[in-house]
Amino acid sequence: MSRPPHRPELLDGRVFRGTWAVDSGVLTRNQLRSSAWRRLREDVYVDARQPDGHLLHARAVSLVMPRGAALGGRTAAVLCGLTDAAGPTDPVEVVLPPPLRWDPAPGIQVRSAPLAGDVVGRGPFLRWTTPVRTAVDLARRGPVEEAVIVLDRLVASGVAELPAVRAAVADLPRCRGSRLAREVVALADGLAESPQETRLRLVLHASDLPDPVAQYVVRDGRAFVARVDFAWVAQRLALEYDGIWHAEPGQFRRDRERLNRLTAAGWRVVFVTAADLRRPELLLARLRAELR
Repeated sequence: MSRPPHRPELLDGRVFRGTWAVDSGVLTRNQLRSSAWRRLREDVYVDARQPDGHLLHARAVSLVMPRGAALGGRTAAVLCGLTDAAGPTDPVEVVLPPPLRWDPAPGIQVRSAPLAGDVVGRGPFLRWTTPVRTAVDLARRGPVEEAVIVLDRLVASGVAELPAVRAAVADLPRCRGSRLAREVVALADGLAESPQETRLRLVLHASDLPDPVAQYVVRDGRAFVARVDFAWVAQRLALEYDGIWHAEPGQFRRDRERLNRLTAAGWRVVFVTAADLRRPELLLARLRAELR
């Protein structure tokens, strides 16, 4: 009967440097090579029971990046709480303040920029850009639609507040991405509950249609009826994005009950799918007809 691999309590669930574990006597070299541990990158290991994910790789990189550097971009967004901003195969992003230099291993993306104190952290190694700085950095990237989607998600999830991000962008000097960032923060509203809702809102914004009210609460008198993605209130027309989550068990019945309540309150509802977003001219023509 084989013995289970040696797993000291000190390393339970941890990411650690292999040289530290051996030099401090926590593990022998043979124990480090056992099935208890998984190698993430050179000299960095993790408890093999830990699930793979971007946060895990960020923790690994934090142990080898230069002192004074910070995790940034989408990696910082993950650390701020937007856990699906990057996946396990996406590069870990590092901000390196001048004059630091670093030639990282594969799987790490380095950008040189001053940090100016825009850093938060946990423990002696794990450091990342603040929520507002992270949002500003991501707003400076293109294309515009993807940057607006990320900013909407950061705001909607409570990671950053849109007024603070707008103020920080307004304070940017003329630099690479500053003009793009101003366009992005002007288009973001932080109300969308999915990337597709943001895409739909941008299609509407770029059209000749009057702007709808996002996340509008429909009431019949004082009674709550429903909250709709977009509403043209005067015409009592609602626009709803119909995502894949609507196919979940029980959701069809709830959707129909909700539609019945809206209809009874005198509202019409137009549903939009991903296919409609691929043919926006047809969708806009339909909405023009409905609004007439």
